[in-house]
Amino acid sequence: MNDKTIRQVILLGTLAIMGIIGVQTYWLANAWDTEDHAFDRSVRIALRGVAEELAALDSLPLPDKELIVRKYSNYYVVNFNNEIDRGNLEHYLYKHFESQSLTSDFQYGIYDCSTKEMVSGGLCEIADGSGSRPLTAKLPGHNDEEFIYYFTVEFLGRSATILQKMQMSILFTIILLLAILFFIYSMLVILKQKRLSEMQKDFINNMTHEFKTPISTINVSADVFMNHPVIKDDKRLSRYAGIIKEQNQRLNNQVEKVLQVAKMEKDNFKLNKEKVNLNQLLADIVDSASIKLQGLKGGIGTEFCSSNPLIEADKLHFTNIMYNLLDNSMKYCREVPVIRIKTIDKGNQVQLILEDEGIGISKEHQSKVFDKFFRVPTGNVHNVKGFGLGLFYVNNIIKAHNWSIKIDSKVDQGTTFTVSIPKG
Repeated sequence: MNDKTIRQVILLGTLAIMGIIGVQTYWLANAWDTEDHAFDRSVRIALRGVAEELAALDSLPLPDKELIVRKYSNYYVVNFNNEIDRGNLEHYLYKHFESQSLTSDFQYGIYDCSTKEMVSGGLCEIADGSGSRPLTAKLPGHNDEEFIYYFTVEFLGRSATILQKMQMSILFTIILLLAILFFIYSMLVILKQKRLSEMQKDFINNMTHEFKTPISTINVSADVFMNHPVIKDDKRLSRYAGIIKEQNQRLNNQVEKVLQVAKMEKDNFKLNKEKVNLNQLLADIVDSASIKLQGLKGGIGTEFCSSNPLIEADKLHFTNIMYNLLDNSMKYCREVPVIRIKTIDKGNQVQLILEDEGIGISKEHQSKVFDKFFRVPTGNVHNVKGFGLGLFYVNNIIKAHNWSIKIDSKVDQGTTFTVSIPKG
């Protein structure tokens, strides 16, 4: 994942999180207001019922002035025209709160106009049901001269009651917060992995470039060594010189492969496409690969059946992917490499088919062979060396061309690679 993509993901993720938090905050605030209004409505209905029953006992009308005042969010003042009996008040409070399903504990107080103080009241616990207990502190009064007689009620568990009714909203909010925390954690992990990946790429690039100088020096030295008359006359030294040359070339091929992959992963990687004749290009590649196949006592057959083999391709990278595929067929043969290369027309495409009779690849590993650094497990046997970059490079170059590749393989029966290429 490149820097631009990561920045876009972080930006979009941040905007999404801010939007979700804003919506969730609005939803919670709206849910709280809804529950608070429902609570206030139930309390007012209950307190009006209490006031009406108290007034009916003395056959008195209710005050003309506002009957119920909500002084605080959980504190109500009820106006009245006469003295209030504590026993009757408590009885009606229990009765009407129960009818409105108000289950919060509450405390009430009665105002005495002669002393101008809250002189009596009690603390009522709904769950207890055994009556009220004395107040531990006086309730605040109401500074309104027109309120001569009144009683007050304070709900002790109002917030808890509303929160209980908002359980689902709170649960979804907690789940949302966990999801946001997981997203933030994931982004931190991605950024950390990206830093580690960049360090790894820098190390590999520096390492492979540093290898190029000694490899070139060894190659020149090996050529001089092999061409010296004394070495040519000594079969043992000549063989050792050939081993040095061969192994140095093998090391150079591996370094080149790493450099190709590193270049391909850069943002400025571009293909230099041109119109080429696929059959002719393959024929040149086969001629070059035949020399190595002869040394392995193998063979390569061709069937160029495409009648219109013109395609658009980067010749350099196409040649590289073909050498990678051929190299795999040579390395993973059973005894001697037997390879066939075909081209056929299929609609507006040319299909390039490379078959071998090698050891094959099991079904469970076929989907992973194009992954970076993946090599088919062989237990403790490591007779074939490599970095697992060949098919990764092949797959990415094919994708860069907007082509497709398919693998079909059976263990001990061989492997077939089919590349579908649009005609140019």
